[in-house]
Amino acid sequence: MERDEWKQRWTEVDQYITDMLVPVDPALDAALKANAEAGLPAIDVAPNQGKLLHLLAKIQGAKTILEIGTLGGYSTIWLARALPEGGRLITLEYAPKHAEVARANIERAGLSHVVEVRVGLALDLLEQLAAEGCGPFDLIFIDADKPNNPAYLEWALKLSRPGSLIIGDNVVRDGEVIDASSDNPTIQGVRRFYERLSTDPRVTATAVQTVGSKGYDGFAIARVNG
Repeated sequence: MERDEWKQRWTEVDQYITDMLVPVDPALDAALKANAEAGLPAIDVAPNQGKLLHLLAKIQGAKTILEIGTLGGYSTIWLARALPEGGRLITLEYAPKHAEVARANIERAGLSHVVEVRVGLALDLLEQLAAEGCGPFDLIFIDADKPNNPAYLEWALKLSRPGSLIIGDNVVRDGEVIDASSDNPTIQGVRRFYERLSTDPRVTATAVQTVGSKGYDGFAIARVNG
């Protein structure tokens, strides 16, 4: 098969998985529709990936979640729904327009009492969280600008505890991650993220490649050591 044919097959398989295992959900569907109507980039996680995040949060027994990169709040809703009663999620978004759309989506999903959307540069907001004594967080999802991934990882470690789960999205980048000579700051940011994961004794980590409606990419998953 040619690459375009494979992409079509991956998308069809994603749709089959979604049809079989991810029930129709009005709030999530409305969030994607609102994101599109607001002109947000179509870079939300796929439905089956959103449910994976939900299940990981459930398996982790997460009561506190930090999300770095909100976009329109689609993944936020998936994660927040995994929280037990009394749980809290803080999500960080740089663009005010994106945050506005996300807040509306989160409210429509009935999760405004659970989720706090903070707006600004993530590195500044992370410093504020630490200064406020927020955390430790049981699960941290990193899905923002990739050049800053190494710094986000460092903050995630500061805001975590032994046993916390750290998940990084988009760590394969259509296979370009193996190109050490790339001058793309996104690729270099992801590579430095891997380097930190591989050398930092505070975490045990792996990554998995994924194919589907979002193309060829992957997740990194790290557990903070005790």
